[in-house]
Amino acid sequence: MTDKPSALKRGGLARSLSVSLAGARAGGAFAIDGLLQKLKPGEDKTPSTFARREARHFVAELGRLKGTYVKIGQMLALLGEHFLPPVLTEALHELESQTEPLPWSTMKPAVMKSLGDRFGELRIEKRAIAAASLAQVHRATIISTGEVICLKIQYPGLAEVIDTDFDTVIRMLLLARWIKAGRELDEWLEAMRVQLHYEIDYLREAEMTDRMAAHVSQGSSSTSEHLSAFYVPRRYSRYCTDNILALEYIEGHLVTQAEIARLSQERRNALGVNMLELFFCELYQWGLLQTDPNFGNYLIRLHEGAGENDELVLLDFGSVLECEPQFLAHLGNTILAGQEGDRALLIESLIGLGCLHDNSADEAKNSFSQFCEHLLEPLRPPNELPGEFLNEKGEYCWGKSRLLRRVGKNAAKSAASLQFTIPSRDFAMIARKLTGVFTFIAVLNAEFNAHDLVHRHIAQWLEE
Repeated sequence: MTDKPSALKRGGLARSLSVSLAGARAGGAFAIDGLLQKLKPGEDKTPSTFARREARHFVAELGRLKGTYVKIGQMLALLGEHFLPPVLTEALHELESQTEPLPWSTMKPAVMKSLGDRFGELRIEKRAIAAASLAQVHRATIISTGEVICLKIQYPGLAEVIDTDFDTVIRMLLLARWIKAGRELDEWLEAMRVQLHYEIDYLREAEMTDRMAAHVSQGSSSTSEHLSAFYVPRRYSRYCTDNILALEYIEGHLVTQAEIARLSQERRNALGVNMLELFFCELYQWGLLQTDPNFGNYLIRLHEGAGENDELVLLDFGSVLECEPQFLAHLGNTILAGQEGDRALLIESLIGLGCLHDNSADEAKNSFSQFCEHLLEPLRPPNELPGEFLNEKGEYCWGKSRLLRRVGKNAAKSAASLQFTIPSRDFAMIARKLTGVFTFIAVLNAEFNAHDLVHRHIAQWLEE
């Protein structure tokens, strides 16, 4: 790998200016595009080529500056559809989750300083095996034991620029008039800032890793057969610091790889069921929700032996949401209402979650509750599932359903309502996780009905 200068070491002023100039250009494009939209006849309100080009230019600038700018852009892509222009969120989705790693010559001094005398106990491979916006991963061997581990190493200097970079992006959004300042938005953006700090808090991530590992190993009376199919890599505390996380190295496959697509329907169904089981265990039993739906956060470890389950290896607990009991109560009622078709309870629960106001118009209440009902379609009783998405056994075909594409149209309608309020960060992150879970199952092309699984978790939750 050829050494190159770290993009993270560029001056803060230059980085801020680059984003501001790109943002101003795109902001002007959106202002012009807004005027053009008003002149368009009928329902054709698609963004102009000019606006799309400038949005992509702005996103490309974020990608070029790397580091926190990429992560902020990714967070806005996933969570910003409630307050950003659609043409911008569409462009932000083009930001790659995997970036080119920094050379070892740049990373080594920071690793040596962080590990101190322990650095000599490891033989660290110079070439990174993975890289993302805030960190990269190197395989290493513990010399005394021969154990192979992986080191998640935070990019040097990130903690010092994270707030400045976040403020730069938000200031640019405000100056370009893509967003309007207000109490609801301020609270939302501050929650995003907190989430960004969680992503670089490796001491918190180490704690969350241990807690999730304990939950998986302990299981429960109602889910033990499924929890045996989950695995959290062992953490090596001796080599963990405030900017390095050391974990057991695990070989596995991504859900998108051909080896998984070639599995039998039965095995793919089991993996899909287990992914959904994990979501409801996290939500209702543990109160800890890993909210990053990136496929790279799950490895599938295949077991060919008779009677052995394929395993979901769970990675990366930097984005874990600790759910408050009151919030869980409203969310539980939302899912329960969606299952039972109870529109009144659904609206009441959405108000409790902060997605609607008490005085919201009936149109807004009905529109948003309808969106939630559509999103929860796979969890309905078997006799209420759309027949066109069932196989010959009456099982829901997750890939064939194209659920998220259909739901997206309804979401746009809900968000366009003047009565629509920006949902709480917790709700947005859980919606983000749920769509990630559904997408994972759809990629598996799994075929199964989820009602009984969900009903079991809700019944246990209500009883407790």
